[in-house]
Amino acid sequence: MEHTQQRVVHANVVFGNKSEHELICKTKEGDKQAFRTLYDDHIGRVYALCYRLTGEKGMAEDASQEVFIQLWKKIANFDGQSQFSTWLHSVTANIAISYMRKQKGWVQRMFNLENSGINEMPAEENSTDVDLEALIIRLPERARMVFVLHALEGYRHEDIAKMLNMAVGSSKAQFFRAKQLLKEFMGVDDE
Repeated sequence: MEHTQQRVVHANVVFGNKSEHELICKTKEGDKQAFRTLYDDHIGRVYALCYRLTGEKGMAEDASQEVFIQLWKKIANFDGQSQFSTWLHSVTANIAISYMRKQKGWVQRMFNLENSGINEMPAEENSTDVDLEALIIRLPERARMVFVLHALEGYRHEDIAKMLNMAVGSSKAQFFRAKQLLKEFMGVDDE
């Protein structure tokens, strides 16, 4: 704990008055401490998006790690035309989706997830507090990815279709499916 506090104090002394732009410039020059500060500033949001997309903590951790590995390698591609957080968000979504594609075949073969019934768990019937995050995780993969990207992250269906290699109509259909399943999970009737 004391070591962590010393690092925070040291980081505040070194970077306390420096803007994110300066940290990015230093990272582009290979400054590992500047990169560490960017990591500390953004890991929470990166992990949250990876978790929402993957629906699995271990895979989200691995995808988050891959995001920062790629960030270190490709930070020079950030041209400053947008906010860094916006650019990182887009990079995160693309890497998480790519990571899931690579892992999906192995995970399905290893655990035979197609028939596991993991998405058929009943919702808590007496719960007055809805844990939307837990319900989203229960959605089928494609519906979950579209729902997260559109409803939570604000992407347009046209952009989602490109990211996930699907038709725009398929993105809209998956979003509708996700909404219907979430209503079903929450016990809300369509009238």
